[in-house]
Amino acid sequence: MDGGGAVHNRSVEDVFSDFRGRRNGVIKALTVDVEEFYQQCDPDKENLCLYGFPNEVWEVNLPAEEVPPELPEPALGINFARDGMQERDWLALVAVHSDSWLLSVAYYFGARFGFDKADRRRLFNMINDLPTVFEVVTGLAKKQVKEKASSANGSKSKSSLKTRETETQGVYVRQPLAREDVEALYEEDEDEHGDTLCGACGENYATDEFWICCDICEKWFHGKCVRITPAKAVHINQYKCPSCSSKRSRI
Repeated sequence: MDGGGAVHNRSVEDVFSDFRGRRNGVIKALTVDVEEFYQQCDPDKENLCLYGFPNEVWEVNLPAEEVPPELPEPALGINFARDGMQERDWLALVAVHSDSWLLSVAYYFGARFGFDKADRRRLFNMINDLPTVFEVVTGLAKKQVKEKASSANGSKSKSSLKTRETETQGVYVRQPLAREDVEALYEEDEDEHGDTLCGACGENYATDEFWICCDICEKWFHGKCVRITPAKAVHINQYKCPSCSSKRSRI
């Protein structure tokens, strides 16, 4: 496989690792690096595709010249619709096609490596445990988590969430806590907040990681995914994630 990764043992786990890396690269393009991605998708250029690679890097480029290509190709010409739609709708459309491409690549390898019915089912279940790119980009993943938590906890108010957060100059920050604090404050709602997803990479919340919430879209992000450290966060009056910051006059 290309882009900084390769399937060596050709196992289900190897193919899933490849899928996950490509997915993270695509999500990064559509969330954290959305401004750069937007600029690269110039409608005046030829047919462009969004590629994700196993090492979590993304690229906007022309499709492969060989026919048939080594791997299934992403949606062609994503740049042509850029200026004809609102940015959020265009990003959602690219996300849907990216989900389709990621699945096709994973099952291409499954077929090439001779996965049987049990292996294909296991691969699908591993993939299905992750939110789709579309769900991450549109915020549906976070909404589903909230609905699930609300259903599981009945009338529990959001005040329980605030016990896990500190507010510094208007910025809610998730910070690592001492073990005894975690046991005292998080025991009752551990399952609820353990399902919170990063708006950039789509991965789950963990108590030993620094998180920050966007004041515009209210999505949570790993600090490392949006290049915000705890030291930087205390000086931010209103945090805007990369996606919200890039919209400005385009919407």
